[in-house]
Amino acid sequence: MSSSFFIKTKENPKFAKKGKNTAGTKRKGDVDPTGKGKVRAKKSSSKYNEEISSDSETERATAPKKRQSTEQIEYEETPQEKKLRLAKLYLEQLKEEEEKKAEEASFETDLIAGRLQEEVLEQRGKLQRLIAKDLIPPDPSEIRMFRGHKLPITCLVITPDDKNIFSAAKDCSIIKWDVGSGKKIHTIPGGRKGTEDRHVGHTAHILCMAISSDGKYLATGDMNNLIMIWEAESCKHLYKFTGHKGAVSGLSFRKGTHDLYSASHDRSIKVWNVDENAYVETLFGHQDSITGLDSLSRERCVTAGGRDGTVRVWKIAEESQLVFHGHEGSIDCIQLINEEHMVTGADDGSVCLWSVNKKKPLSTVKRAHGCHGDAGIEQPHWVSSVAALQNSDTIASGSHNSEVNVWKCGQNYRGLEPLFSVPVSGFVNSLKFSSSGQFLVAGVGQEHRYIHTHVSIETKVPEN
Repeated sequence: MSSSFFIKTKENPKFAKKGKNTAGTKRKGDVDPTGKGKVRAKKSSSKYNEEISSDSETERATAPKKRQSTEQIEYEETPQEKKLRLAKLYLEQLKEEEEKKAEEASFETDLIAGRLQEEVLEQRGKLQRLIAKDLIPPDPSEIRMFRGHKLPITCLVITPDDKNIFSAAKDCSIIKWDVGSGKKIHTIPGGRKGTEDRHVGHTAHILCMAISSDGKYLATGDMNNLIMIWEAESCKHLYKFTGHKGAVSGLSFRKGTHDLYSASHDRSIKVWNVDENAYVETLFGHQDSITGLDSLSRERCVTAGGRDGTVRVWKIAEESQLVFHGHEGSIDCIQLINEEHMVTGADDGSVCLWSVNKKKPLSTVKRAHGCHGDAGIEQPHWVSSVAALQNSDTIASGSHNSEVNVWKCGQNYRGLEPLFSVPVSGFVNSLKFSSSGQFLVAGVGQEHRYIHTHVSIETKVPEN
């Protein structure tokens, strides 16, 4: 969040210049008080007293005429002088315009240079906008709740323009929401098990979803090993990707492209080209079900390996991987902060910050959401979701302790400092920051997204 302050400056008062008032002043000898046009000279030391005739009256009478004549000469221009004056004025105007353009060009150059520098830092993973210090806890009246799913929400995404939210749930449905009004724009209903051939949509729990950076495509993955591609604007079904042999647990579009990465409980990563409706390749390496996946603009993705205890960075073009260790329990969620840093959460209650250049966490907060249970046998609250405001020093984590925690990352991502908590009720299965950083969305249910519900979907969702 940012605040803008308009500072109005007082103008300095203008003071009129005080000139000497010469009206009514007389100089000795200027006017003959007798009106005879003569003034008397001072008596000299000479023995003679002479009366001297003065021509001052004549001179004063002719002076105004001379001044008037001078003024007429000064302001009556010849055509050549007028042309010269106008030419000078035109040149001055041109000079002013050029100086103004030069100032604007300099400002634009500085602006472009700043943006290019940010892009370079972003590509290198060095960009860290320090905004956490400006964040404030939301007022309870600012927390809005959208209701529409019949079973727990498992995942959500926000459109790049921050105007819409897509959410999916264990009832197999997808809902498109309007952020401004909080109303449903479109609902893609879920279908019953066994209706896959005739139902357009999912017929098993949806576990993950992703939206392309241009907002064109929406991808969703379910426990029936299927990936479905939708047109985000109209919610029209486009393609169905098959190939995974286990539940699809993670999806992410590479930023700036329509390349899609998918992760599955079958321990594999697959790459797809959505524009071509085509499968590209499969990568293997995890020793247990993959529980989360994320990517940015580089041709690579990061994954959480669940109970194999590893975080992996996959270099797609090189078909290689880097393996990281740090959590003591199952790593269940992962999110990139920038191209070089990421955050993870695990069922051991810890939140970790990582650099892709170091195999161990840069920082770990144990029992990030506290503990539950009797004294002596306390268990940490399971960290079920994490979110990062890209290229900033702000992250969030969710659990089932009735709150979402917002954290400030230390310099160079060494250290985590709690900022504040936001109350929620239930399991926080998904967290996303808006692109602008103005709001945070939590997908909340009464159980974890990987725990199978005991409520029959057939009794909850009518047949279409």
